[in-house]
Amino acid sequence: MLRLLALALAALALGSSAATAASIEPLPAQLRAALTGQFWHKGCPVGLGDLRVLTVRHWGFDGRAHTGQLVVNEDAAAPLAQVFRKLYALKFPIRHMRLDDLYVPDGSRPADNDISGSFECRQAVPSPCTGGKGTGTWSNHAYGLAVDLNPAENPYVGCSKTRDKTRAAYLDRSRLRPGMVTPAVIAAFASIGWSWGGSWSGSTKDYMHFSHNGH
Repeated sequence: MLRLLALALAALALGSSAATAASIEPLPAQLRAALTGQFWHKGCPVGLGDLRVLTVRHWGFDGRAHTGQLVVNEDAAAPLAQVFRKLYALKFPIRHMRLDDLYVPDGSRPADNDISGSFECRQAVPSPCTGGKGTGTWSNHAYGLAVDLNPAENPYVGCSKTRDKTRAAYLDRSRLRPGMVTPAVIAAFASIGWSWGGSWSGSTKDYMHFSHNGH
C-alpha cells in the first residue's frame, strides 16, 4: 500500500515535467498511518503536519534516472529540492530512496540496508567508540532536518570501527568509489547552510550525514 501511494505521489508530482523537477506535498493520510507507531509517536519534537513529502529525481547505481522521495521538515523542503537538483546534475548515484524502502519493518527493507532518508523520530545514535543505542537527545532526523546518503558507502565511524562490519571497506576514504560523498556533494549541501558529519572533529565521523546545524 505504501509503495503504491509513493508511486502515485511521484507520478502526480513529476508527470511529464523536466528531469530535475521536484515537488513538495503534505503527508497524505496513508503515509501518516504508516509512520505512526514505529517512526513517529506522540511526544516527538515535530508533528506530522510539520512534515512534507519531497519528491526528486536522482541517478541510481544502474546509471539510470529514478524518482526518489524523502519525508522532511516543511522548512527544509524547498532548500533540499535545490540540493537534489545539484546532485542530479552531478550524476551522484543514490541506491535506495523510496518511502517503502525506509518506512517498513526492518525485515522488509532492502537486504543491503543502503537506504537514503531523512525523517525518523529517534534519539541521536552514539559513536561506535562508545556503543549503545541512544544518547538521550533527539537526532536532527527527529525534526526532519537531516539527510543520510548511501549509508553503506558512507558509514558512521569512530575509533577506526563502524557499527556495521559489512561497511568496513569504506573506512578508507582515500579511494573514491561510486556513491561515496565527494567535495561537490558537500558543496551542494553547504549552499543551503547544511554541514557534513564527515567533517566532525575527533575520531567520530558520520560520512552519510548532512544536517541543518552540523550535528
